[in-house]
Order: sequence, then structure tokens, then C-alpha cells
Amino acid sequence: MSKTVKSLAVASAVAAALTAHANTATAGSKVKCYGVALAGENGCAAGPGTSCAGTSTVDYQGNAWTLVEADACETAELPAMDNGSARMGSLEPLERDIPS
Repeated sequence: MSKTVKSLAVASAVAAALTAHANTATAGSKVKCYGVALAGENGCAAGPGTSCAGTSTVDYQGNAWTLVEADACETAELPAMDNGSARMGSLEPLERDIPS
């Protein structure tokens, strides 16, 4: 194998490793955030009242999640609930805004 071919093989392997690391880091910075998805925009397995992605029927449904940046879940600005109390995202399912 020539020196040029070996150099290209090494460069390709390094590039592939860096790309895999970058993709893992990007995917790793996202978390399931409950109570922030709009109706029909939730991730899969949202909970009772939903069967999979896109099946939530209520904005900010407490048991419906969407992927967000890790530091944005609990700090997202959301409209207040009907009773005027603050609505926040959570890393765990919430018992609010659940369709009847």
C-alpha cells in the first residue's frame, strides 16, 4: 500500500471518528421535556391519551414530551395555566393539562 493511500485511509478514519463524536454530542444534549409540546407535536409514547408521536390533543399536555436542549426544558417560557399559575416544563411527566 502506498504512503498516500495509507495517509488517506488514516485521514478518513479520523474524520469518521470526529463525525461520530459530533453526532453523539449533539444527540446527547437533547432531553425529553414534558409539558412543553403543542398539540400534535409530541414525541412518541407520550402517555395515557396518546399512542405515539404527534397524537397529543392539548397544548402543553403534561404527559407529552418533545426533545429540547438539556438546559432549556425547565426554563422555557410558557403561557400561564387557566388558573393563572406558572406553567413549566419538566424532565418527568406532569399531572396537568391532561385531556379527559
